[in-house]
Amino acid sequence: MARKVEAYIIFSLMLLLLYPGGAQCTEQQEKTWCVAKPSSDDATLSANLNYSCSQVDCSILQRDCAFPDTLISHASVAMNLYYQAVGSNYWNCYFNNSGLITTTDPSKN
Repeated sequence: MARKVEAYIIFSLMLLLLYPGGAQCTEQQEKTWCVAKPSSDDATLSANLNYSCSQVDCSILQRDCAFPDTLISHASVAMNLYYQAVGSNYWNCYFNNSGLITTTDPSKN
């Protein structure tokens, strides 16, 4: 038993030496955002807005922070809030195939 513990400690120390940031080797991922596809119809955008805001705090939309003041803009903000809150996985931006992941910050356009 003592030899197993000793071997585990040596292995753990070797990992720390090989990976100074810890035992996990992680890639630095590019920042992504989830937005509504421009081809989405109003019913889909409304459904996405309602669903997203039922899951996350969308109070930012009440403070006129979504510009321009359009349904697609508001839906995109809500969809991105949801996407960021639940893990930024590609499946978190699906929204029945009406979501689009981008590496360009939509607030800078």
